[in-house]
Amino acid sequence: MNNNCCEGVRPAKFSRRYFIKQGGIALVGMSTVPAFLQRAIAATPVAGKRQLVVLFQRGAADGLNIVVPFAEPNYYRLRPTIAIPQPRPGNAGEATAAIDLDGYFALHPALAPLGPLFHQNQLAIVHAAGSPDPTRSHFDAQDYMESGTPGVKATQDGWLDRAIGTIPEENASPFRAVAMGPNLPRMLQGSTGAIALPDLRQFRVQPQSAAMASIAQGGFEAMYAQSVDHALHGTGAETFEAIDMLKKIDMAKFPPENGADYPKSALGQRLQQIGVMIKADIGAEVLFVDCGGWDNHVNEGGAQGQLANLLRDLGQSLAAFHHDMGDRMANVVVVTMSEFGRTAKENGNRGTDHGHANCMFVMGGDVKGGQVYGKWPGLEQHQLNDGRDLALTTDFRSVVGEILTKHLGVKDLAPVFPGFSGDPRTFPGLVRA
Repeated sequence: MNNNCCEGVRPAKFSRRYFIKQGGIALVGMSTVPAFLQRAIAATPVAGKRQLVVLFQRGAADGLNIVVPFAEPNYYRLRPTIAIPQPRPGNAGEATAAIDLDGYFALHPALAPLGPLFHQNQLAIVHAAGSPDPTRSHFDAQDYMESGTPGVKATQDGWLDRAIGTIPEENASPFRAVAMGPNLPRMLQGSTGAIALPDLRQFRVQPQSAAMASIAQGGFEAMYAQSVDHALHGTGAETFEAIDMLKKIDMAKFPPENGADYPKSALGQRLQQIGVMIKADIGAEVLFVDCGGWDNHVNEGGAQGQLANLLRDLGQSLAAFHHDMGDRMANVVVVTMSEFGRTAKENGNRGTDHGHANCMFVMGGDVKGGQVYGKWPGLEQHQLNDGRDLALTTDFRSVVGEILTKHLGVKDLAPVFPGFSGDPRTFPGLVRA
C-alpha cells in the first residue's frame, strides 16, 4: 500500500479561514468554511468527551510471563528455564524478579513502570482472557479478534468501527476514529470512515480500501475522482482540506507533561502522538495502535531477553502516556489485547509456541484497578486447554463490551458483537458505571 497518497496535491487555501492557537483550532468567518470542516469544528472541543485507546500486541504475547502466576507451583515446573523468579521482599524495581501484585500474581520485572499504576487503582488486569475460537493461526486469530466474530470469516467490518457507529453524533469529527500507523487495521474497517495516520510530523492519510490504494499514485484528489468508496464519495475536496487542517497541528505546542518520558520506539512515539491528538481536541474518540514481535518460539528469555525487551518498551510507553495525560486520563481508557497466548510449557528451544488464553491490561480513569480479574483456571495437566495451554475463562468481548457500554456509552452490543450475548452479568466488573 502506498504511503504517499496525499503528496503532490495542491495546497489547501486556509490562510484566511482559520488559525491555530495553543494547538486548538479557531475559525474566522464560519460562513467561508466548507460544511465538512464546520461539522468538524462544531464537534470540537467537547467538554467531557471520552476516548478509548486499543493497543494490539501482534504475534501472540506470552501472558504467563507477562502476568506471572508465581504462587502456582506448576508454572515453575512447566517453565524450568524461562520462568520469572518469584518476588522477594524489597525487590521493587529489581530487574531479576517478578513484581508482586496481590500475593498470587506478579508483573514481569520489565513492566516495573506499571506497578505503581496498579497499586494506585489505575490499572486492572484480566487473566485467562481472549478469543474462544481454538485456531492457532495468527492470521485467523487476529481477524476474529478484530472483526469481533470468532470463528466467522465472512464478517466485513471491525467491531471498533461498528461500536463507534452505534453512537450517533450529529457533528461528528472527521478524526473520530484514528489508527496510528501506515494502514487501517481490520478493527476499524467499515462505514465509520476511520483514517490511518502514519506520523503526525509527516502527515499522510491512508485510503480505507485496497481498491482505493491501487489508484493512490495520482494523489488524494485523483483517487477521490476515480473512487466509488462511499466513505469518501461526495466529500473528497473537503476531506483533503480537513487533512491539511490536521497537518497544521504543531506537536511542539504539546510537549509531554508531568515528567512523562516516552521511549523513542515506534510504540512510544505513536502513543505520544495519540496524546497530542487528545490534547488538541480535534474530536478523536477511538484510537488504535499496534506493536509486533511477540511470536517468541526461540530464546524467549525470562527476566531478561527478547520478551523482556518488548515488555520494557510496552511498560515505559503506557506509563509515559498515563503521566502525560494527567487529569485528562479521567476520560481515557486504554485496553491491550493479543490474538492468543502461548503454550504453558516451554519448548525445546527455550521459547513458547502458539497457545490459547492470554492476559489483557485495562488502564484509565474509569477503571477499578488494583485487581487481577477473571477466574484462574490453573495449570494442572487436566486444567490446561488441549493439555497444553492456559484455558480461557473470560471472553475478550466481555472485557471490551464493558468498556464500550460503561465508558463510551454504547447502548446495545448486539450490532457490535453479533452472535454474542453481551450480558452485563458476564462483565468482569472492572469499569465504574
